[in-house]
Amino acid sequence: MKIVDVLEEAVIAVTANKIRSGLTVLGIVIGIASVIALTALGQGSQASITASIEAAGSNLLTVVPGAATGGGMVRGAFGGAKTLKVSDADAIATLESAEAVAPQVSGRYQVVSSTGNANVQVVATTASYQQVRNVEMASGTFFSDQQVEGASRVAVLGSQIATDLFGDPAEGGTDPIGQTIRIKSSKFTVIGVAAAKGGMGPDTADNSIYIPLKTGQRLLAGQTSYLSQVSVQAVDSDSMTQLEADITALLLDRHGISDPDSADFRVINQADLASTMTSTSRTLTLLLAAIAGISLVVGGIGIMNMMLTTVTERTREIGLRKAVGAKRRDVSIQFLVEAVILTFAGGVIGVVFGWLVSLAIERWAGLDSVITVQWVVIAFGLSALIGIVFGFYPARRAASLNPIEALRYE
Repeated sequence: MKIVDVLEEAVIAVTANKIRSGLTVLGIVIGIASVIALTALGQGSQASITASIEAAGSNLLTVVPGAATGGGMVRGAFGGAKTLKVSDADAIATLESAEAVAPQVSGRYQVVSSTGNANVQVVATTASYQQVRNVEMASGTFFSDQQVEGASRVAVLGSQIATDLFGDPAEGGTDPIGQTIRIKSSKFTVIGVAAAKGGMGPDTADNSIYIPLKTGQRLLAGQTSYLSQVSVQAVDSDSMTQLEADITALLLDRHGISDPDSADFRVINQADLASTMTSTSRTLTLLLAAIAGISLVVGGIGIMNMMLTTVTERTREIGLRKAVGAKRRDVSIQFLVEAVILTFAGGVIGVVFGWLVSLAIERWAGLDSVITVQWVVIAFGLSALIGIVFGFYPARRAASLNPIEALRYE
C-alpha cells in the first residue's frame, strides 16, 4: 500500500468522529502548549538576566561590604555594613589590572519634582561610574570629576524615573534637562537622562538617580566615608580572575585580616555571576518543561484509549482487510499512522496556542518570553513520538486479530 493511500485513509478514519478525536487530542494540545509557554518564559528570563548583567558593565567586579558569616558569604552586603571606605577604592585604583574604579554610596529617598514624586534609589558616585557601568546618555551629560570634587548639586536620571517624575516628552511631558528635583531636603539640577537598560526589580539602572559622590556623602549620608560598594572594571576579560585575587589580597591586608574566611567584604565576579545565573535559569527551564511533559503522558494515554476503542469498533473492517490480502504490517502501519496524525495535529495546535499564551503573559504580566526553533522542533518531535509509543500497542493488537474471528465479530 502506498504511503499516500495510507495517509488518506488515516485522515478519513480520524475525522469520522470529529468530537471524539478533538477531545482526545485536547490532552496533547494542553501538554505541548504548556511546554512551549513555560520554556518560552524560561528562555525569556534567561535572556533578560544575561542582558541585565551585560548592561551592568563589561569586565566588571563588584566589591561589597559585610561581616563574614562563613561559607564564603557575608552579612549585610550591598551597603548594610560599614567596612569599605573611599581610601579602599583609591587603593584598588592603583592595581595594574584595574582599568577604572567607581566607589558608591546608595540609599532610597523620596524624590520630588514639579510634576511628580517617587521613592527612588539614589546612587552617589564618581564620574568614572559612566565608564565602569556602561552608562549611555539619552540626553544631557553625566557629571564630571570637577563636579564631583566641587560637590555640585546635579543629578542624572534613569530613563524610567525620568518618565515617572516628568512624563514622556513625546506625549506632552516636560523635558527633564535643567529642571529641579528635591532629594531629601536638598535641591538638585537635572543635567542628564541615561538611556534605557532594562532589567528586573525596583533598583535597576532605569529606576535610579545618580549624583556626585561628595554631594551624596555631605547631604544624604551624613559626611560618612563608608561605601555601599565599589565597582571595578578590569583591563580585559582575561585579567578578571587575577584582579579579583589582587583586590582580595589588598583589602585583607588593609583591613588587617589574615584569614580569608573572615573577610569583611566580598568580591563578586560578573563573569562567574552570569555563568551561575544562566546555568540556574537553564535548569529551571528544563524542570518546567519536564513538569509540562507530564500532561503529554496523560494525553498519550488518552490517545491509546481512543485507539483501542477504535480497534474494537473496526474489528470487522480489520477482518475484511486481512481476508482480501492485507498483511499484519499493513494493518499495524494503518493504525500507527492514525495515532501519529492525531498527536501531530495536537502538536501543531499546541505550539500555536502556547505561543499565544506566552504573548499574553508577556503583555499582561510584563515577563519576557522567547520561543526558540529548538523547542518548537522538540515539541513536534515529542508529539510524533507520543503517537508512535502510545499507538504501538493498539496497532499491534489490530494486526494480531484473527481474520475469521474478526469477520464473525458483531
